[in-house]
Amino acid sequence: MKYIFLLGLFASLSSHGIVIRHDKVDSQYLTTIESFPPLATFYIDGAHGTLIDSRWVVTAAHASFCIEPNRFVLIGNKPQLIKNVFVNSNYTPGKSHDIALVELAQPVLDVVPAQRYKMADELGKDIWFIGIGGTGNGLTGQTIDNAKNRGVLRLAQNKISSANGPLLEFVFDQGKTALPLEGVSGGGDSGGPAFLITDNGFKLFGVSSRFIGGSTGKYGITEIYSRISYFNDWIDQIIHGTAEQRSLISTNKLKHLPGGLTNDNLPMICEQITLARDTVGIVNP
Repeated sequence: MKYIFLLGLFASLSSHGIVIRHDKVDSQYLTTIESFPPLATFYIDGAHGTLIDSRWVVTAAHASFCIEPNRFVLIGNKPQLIKNVFVNSNYTPGKSHDIALVELAQPVLDVVPAQRYKMADELGKDIWFIGIGGTGNGLTGQTIDNAKNRGVLRLAQNKISSANGPLLEFVFDQGKTALPLEGVSGGGDSGGPAFLITDNGFKLFGVSSRFIGGSTGKYGITEIYSRISYFNDWIDQIIHGTAEQRSLISTNKLKHLPGGLTNDNLPMICEQITLARDTVGIVNP
């Protein structure tokens, strides 16, 4: 199996990169890691998470298929060793509870973690997305996948259109209803953050999960994120709980692999896409 095929398969497994407005130039969306230093990257061409504590990263459950102890995650453009992974035991693919926590072997001391949002008043707030995944515009949808994007980082904004139970939703608008740097997810940035920039630091609102209602990255689709305010108690129980308590509310791997992955091909794919200790960081334009 050739490397390019593996990248294509990975792109199909991951939901979410940054797709932009058709009436804006791409350079307006380009950014650097300084826009969101707590960003974590698990694979060579995508799948993100957010540092929420010096030893903990939150990500999407469905993106955790190759996340395991003794592999690496990139934080602040530096590889960090993974100690454990905890997948929400209620995760149901395509529906809900798409969230996981990754414990690091050592604390990250040179990056300030994002703060978890804890209020239930998210509706209507303008937030930001960031990632290195696939790109394109709202008219064409995604036209460049996460492999071809080659680690280029983009930042876009959107408005929370729904905040119910475990889910946040965003609609890719155009015209007068669109924000100046309106955008949504493409392929390759599952687990990435929906966040707000405040005077007191970064506030994490959600974790990139999936989309519904159309083709990848086209106007009118609805992006769905796991809602941090809903999962704060679960996060606290994992971080502060005993091994027995954690085992009641999490698993150490996915119960069902994403489409295209099998127990036979997973080891080879993981070897191809996971990070090495000497991994080069995210591209800064």
